[in-house]
Amino acid sequence: MAGQGCGPGGERAGVTRVRSTPAWDTPPRLLVVDDEDTVRGLLADALRFAGFTVTAVGTGADAVEAALGDPPDLIVLDLMLPGMDGFEVVRRLRSARAHRPVPVLFLSARDAPEDKVNGLSLGGDDYVTKPFHLPELIARIQAILRRSGAVPVDGVLAVADLTVDPVAREVTRAGRPVRLSPTEFKLLHFLVAHADQVVSKPRILEDVWRYDFAGDTSIVDTYVSYLRRKVDNVEPKLIHTVRGAGYVLRGPRR
Repeated sequence: MAGQGCGPGGERAGVTRVRSTPAWDTPPRLLVVDDEDTVRGLLADALRFAGFTVTAVGTGADAVEAALGDPPDLIVLDLMLPGMDGFEVVRRLRSARAHRPVPVLFLSARDAPEDKVNGLSLGGDDYVTKPFHLPELIARIQAILRRSGAVPVDGVLAVADLTVDPVAREVTRAGRPVRLSPTEFKLLHFLVAHADQVVSKPRILEDVWRYDFAGDTSIVDTYVSYLRRKVDNVEPKLIHTVRGAGYVLRGPRR
């Protein structure tokens, strides 16, 4: 488990939060399930430090009991558990009539495509492989919670004269509104949220399209070209290609 990155409250250069919302009124409650004591303890402590309320258990049976007894806002679920694996945990929770659906983020050392497809097909919301980068894991948890309505979405983001409002789903460039399709908006929001970071095409495909295109990254190039025509048709150019690495959205150098 890697934990490098900016500390709590850190702000990256290049992206400005024009309007912020409270992180949450009540800390989201997470259920962490991992049979490795060390990993479970470190992960639970890190998530508590990030502001979550965490319950941690080590078996699939304990996970089902905890989730049915007091449903959390999200389950971080190891796939390889003794007796009852993560897939079976989700099956039992989804089949419980009185159980309200709870978002699930699978955490596993298994990175075979069939495992990811199986997990997402069962109703999982994301699939992260070990070893993982802790800030990215927290960002993925927050993204799932935002989609589920457990926490509010981020405030307006701005890079140079470009603004993206994820609440109103509005985009402006040089003060003028830009009309985007839902997928174009998701891609632009992802790039702005990762401003000044070079992001690979597979990473974009995974986060924006959610595995739908089975590894064909040409769809990323197509939609980046759409964004360039709509968003980057004025100076300064913000979306840049990094050959052999991916794309980066950044403002002009000062």
